[in-house]
Amino acid sequence: MGPDELHAWLRLLQTPLIGRGAARRLLAALGSPQGVFQAPPDALRALVSAKPAAALSSAPSSELDALVATTTAWLNAGDANTPRHVITLGDPHYPSSLLETADPPLLLYAQGNIDLLRRFTTTLAIVGSRNPTPQGLDTARLFAEQVSRAGLIVVSGLALGIDAAAHEGALSGAAPGHAATIAVVGTGLDRVYPSRHLKLAHRIASQGLMLSEYPLGTSPLPPNFPQRNRIIAGLARATMVVEAALLSGSLITAKQAMEAGRDVLAIPGSIHSPLSRGCHMLIKQGAKLVDSAQDVLEEFGQFTTSKIAPGTGGTSEKLEHLLLDALGYDPVGLDALSARTGMSAAELSGALLELELDGHVSRLPGQLFQRCEQA
Repeated sequence: MGPDELHAWLRLLQTPLIGRGAARRLLAALGSPQGVFQAPPDALRALVSAKPAAALSSAPSSELDALVATTTAWLNAGDANTPRHVITLGDPHYPSSLLETADPPLLLYAQGNIDLLRRFTTTLAIVGSRNPTPQGLDTARLFAEQVSRAGLIVVSGLALGIDAAAHEGALSGAAPGHAATIAVVGTGLDRVYPSRHLKLAHRIASQGLMLSEYPLGTSPLPPNFPQRNRIIAGLARATMVVEAALLSGSLITAKQAMEAGRDVLAIPGSIHSPLSRGCHMLIKQGAKLVDSAQDVLEEFGQFTTSKIAPGTGGTSEKLEHLLLDALGYDPVGLDALSARTGMSAAELSGALLELELDGHVSRLPGQLFQRCEQA
């Protein structure tokens, strides 16, 4: 994109009273941002009301040149490992899956591997609570790791909780040198929110893609995050909710996925947990109940059970047998299992979760676990 074209795009998007709908209408009629600003006032008033038309005919603000300069410098600072791009509606890299949604962004800022934007058929959104249970975090991380190992791209929002666990799991599961995950954020790409995810954002930029519709310098304003959720839902063939309360941004994402005609998956939980109620409501409304990574992969028809081979996860076959033998068939707690196996509580939690997801172990009240007899 040349400097004049970038200037015109940023001017259009920064013009007061011009929302995304009006901008798309103008572009459809006049062909390009340059065409919008070259159009006579009468032509503009035929497409938008008088005040927006007047705003388009006014001289650009003094802040526009600074934004163009900042954006140009940001683009030029990209390197071979983390290239930077500005992608507009007419760009060949613009994801066609977003064009099929009701409110596609006009412009995207991208840092990393933009080829992932063409991977719609193998992209899974994983979303959930910012304040999940420890089990919810483990579930998101393990599911993401397993589907990433099978070749899916995981998209989420870099938020605290489930989002971060999903990104981390995807990065862990991807083969060396393979892209793993897309983070869609509610700030400019020159900022990371929350700041504690700075290292994670750098890993995603080098092993995946950072994406935003917001101009550089945009702060983490609360209205931005529900807006970015529509991009998460639009990029993915299916959206999976791990833990969500009844009033949560994750349910907004699921609703937007449904409205776009995409599949929605939900992981059930305890009937006593407020963080299970959102998932249970989605299941009642027709979302697919999933309790294993293989359930997810079956939604992406080209994947088979061979994609998750025994021993490729965090729990090897040898360790699996060790744990099952240590469990026996009576309920047992982590302390007793630790004494029997010599494993730490953290190691046991991860391994038990995998066995639980595979149907070998049941989790009981009071942090007790019990081996399940396989049919």
